[in-house]
Amino acid sequence: MTSVTAPGTRRLSDVARHVVVPDGIVSTGYPAVEAKCRDLGISHDDWQQGLGRLILGKRADGKYAATVGGVVISIGRQVGKTFTVGSIIFALCILFPRMTVLWTAHRTRTSDETFGSMLALSHRRKVAPHISARRQANGQQEIRFRNGSRIMFGAREKGFGRGFAEVDIEVFDEAQILSERALEDMVPATNQAKHPAGALLFYMGTPPRPVDPGDVFRGKRDRALSGKSMDQVYVELSADEDADPDDREQWAKGNPSFPLRTPAEAMQRMRENTGSDDAFRREALGIWVDTDREGDGFASWPSLADPAAERGAAAIFAVAVAPDASWSAIAVAWRRPDGHAQVMLADYKPGTPWVAGRVAELQQRWGGRVVVDTAARGLLPEAEQPSQATQAQAHNALANAVQGGTVRHGNEAALNVAVKAARWRPMGDSRVLDRKGSADISPLVAAALALHGLNTAPPTGGWFLSLP
Repeated sequence: MTSVTAPGTRRLSDVARHVVVPDGIVSTGYPAVEAKCRDLGISHDDWQQGLGRLILGKRADGKYAATVGGVVISIGRQVGKTFTVGSIIFALCILFPRMTVLWTAHRTRTSDETFGSMLALSHRRKVAPHISARRQANGQQEIRFRNGSRIMFGAREKGFGRGFAEVDIEVFDEAQILSERALEDMVPATNQAKHPAGALLFYMGTPPRPVDPGDVFRGKRDRALSGKSMDQVYVELSADEDADPDDREQWAKGNPSFPLRTPAEAMQRMRENTGSDDAFRREALGIWVDTDREGDGFASWPSLADPAAERGAAAIFAVAVAPDASWSAIAVAWRRPDGHAQVMLADYKPGTPWVAGRVAELQQRWGGRVVVDTAARGLLPEAEQPSQATQAQAHNALANAVQGGTVRHGNEAALNVAVKAARWRPMGDSRVLDRKGSADISPLVAAALALHGLNTAPPTGGWFLSLP
């Protein structure tokens, strides 16, 4: 029996595991939004009202308190984030003429589903009179309001979001799959925002899977929970970390919309189809996995970052190519003055045609040996090509160096993602990094081979400061 006896009446502070509030809030724009939502026949539960007040909280200068750091919402599926944020944005678009909103998801399917939900909202009897057009062409989905406001929808994987200007609100849905490059492409569009309270950036998603490029989302969470962020809203809805996935009281903890708005059969459907207990805890209950439990064998990796390390002479370069040749990575390793090894990612790009030229450029500039994995042998036939058994030894040697604290790394995002996705498979009496997963771990494989090359090279001295 669930403990939820009055669905819809719990406050945000009652249902959220973490609520981080920006400094200096003296007022909020939510009352006007709530009144407009009522006019439109839209009602919010108590926790949604609390979230709305927080999102639209303002400082004494009239600017949104989160206009710099953004609104970060970690939330499971089927909780109501699209409805909550979408209805707030609809009200803002009606209240403020000529407002421009970009709503992006990583995948086209998710973007299409969100557009479908917002399209249904736009057809409501009291909302429809405010709508002038609905554009449903694939990749060019848009809801336009009679006062000139508009909401555009698209998938980041298709390049949506580049080239816009004077954007007032950006929603990064599926923020657990949000790259720094996407932010670089899209955030500048808000620099000329016209909204009087400032632009707003929303980051919404479930906790990242180990294979997801979740550094951006995780970084925002870490910053919020560290107490270092003074201008970011952070709200996390989640069940207990050790929750029994079949405990309905935990369902209610992770999903304040259960059981009234999210019925038991919806939760049971997710339970049946998400695959594993961990997947259900993450996707349905919003539970974050401790970083130290990720990246099997590489738990100490985050503490070994040193991106400003001096670059050592006699560098060793290594090349690894994804099994389907979709991506290639070049790593570099050298010996530090303190005796530890340093590994960094020298380059990481799609495809393979660029690899030989880039390696030649790096060697011409820095010298050093080159080691390649099996998939890269055809690209650099003159390079050192360890046997598969030796490559497995190299993989284990890097894991041992991480566990022993005898290696440092450059903290590059692509390498960090590969480390988090690292999984092993048996190979004889030993093990080897499994490259058949859904994430490309070429940066990690290249780093392991570069370290192997370093460990098998004769010692050399000399130091210089530049990086490749």
